[in-house]
Amino acid sequence: MALQLDRATMEAALVGYQRQLEEIQEKMAELRRRLGGTAGRASTPRSGGESKAPRKHRMSPEGRARIAAAQKARWAKFKRKSGSE
Repeated sequence: MALQLDRATMEAALVGYQRQLEEIQEKMAELRRRLGGTAGRASTPRSGGESKAPRKHRMSPEGRARIAAAQKARWAKFKRKSGSE
């Protein structure tokens, strides 16, 4: 059975949700202030053209080689300990 809501009930729900949204935005602004963010920052989401995607970290070939060498050394050490038991 579908629940029938009249116009007044739906408008009251909208008012309640709007108040909840305002409270959440106030709490978010307070957290931003505490984190040192800008107080004048807009609380509405940005449009697609204004937002910047986070930059991806690119590892240099030298860094990748150092990590591979370290991992190989760890495996070699582990295999030496496992083989002697």
